[in-house]
Amino acid sequence: MAKKDGYKAELEHLQAALVRYQQWAMRTGDKALLVFEGRDGAGKDGAIKRITEHLAPRNTRVVALPKPSDRQRTEWWFQRYTRHLPAAGEIVLFNRSWYNRAGVERVMGFSTPKEQEDFLRDAPTFERMLVAADIRIIKFWLDISKEEQADRLDARRNDPLKILKVSDLDGVAQKEWKAYSKARNEMLSRTHSAFAPWICVHTDKKKKARIAVLRQILHTLAPTDIHQDVAAPDPDVLYAFEDNALHDGRLEK
Repeated sequence: MAKKDGYKAELEHLQAALVRYQQWAMRTGDKALLVFEGRDGAGKDGAIKRITEHLAPRNTRVVALPKPSDRQRTEWWFQRYTRHLPAAGEIVLFNRSWYNRAGVERVMGFSTPKEQEDFLRDAPTFERMLVAADIRIIKFWLDISKEEQADRLDARRNDPLKILKVSDLDGVAQKEWKAYSKARNEMLSRTHSAFAPWICVHTDKKKKARIAVLRQILHTLAPTDIHQDVAAPDPDVLYAFEDNALHDGRLEK
């Protein structure tokens, strides 16, 4: 039997630990919510796939909502997301979330400045309520360089197996790069908190990013006897947001 390379061996080790965490969560009623945000092409789908690959389908849900209907546009902004929150023993992963209002909706003008301001004011309060309801939240911002994003978006358009990932907004991602950077910076600054912090991940190297994300999940959610043999995430790949990151080169400009 061929020997596994380092990445595959580490990935399987972390996935096995994640399975043990889910077994523990199902016994204890732990509720986990993982939020994945980032620029187009930053690797949200790939990271989520590695997380969920061996987990129990009945206790694991990936939520990737389409654009809101006319009725949903009149609802309280958080309303369409609350119905997808985890119950006891569940892990829910949001592939984009309520933070659409602070990102694509802001850049593309899909909501009003007042709606965007209301969101930035209310999001920490909403998340504090979730934490008070014993939902444990990890918020990931997946960061990517402009050059790597261009390469990945080009690959999508030219690969028939990735054609379903292509969207009308892909072409805007590069054109509005600076606008997305400005929106990201305000979002991270105003919605980072001690109870629901942002975790930033460099994703130009996909495999390193995936390993770092899995390690972070285990160190945050799993009890010590499960994560004690899991290395800490590489600090050059993953780190907790702080305001200095907006200026010291850690976040792509």
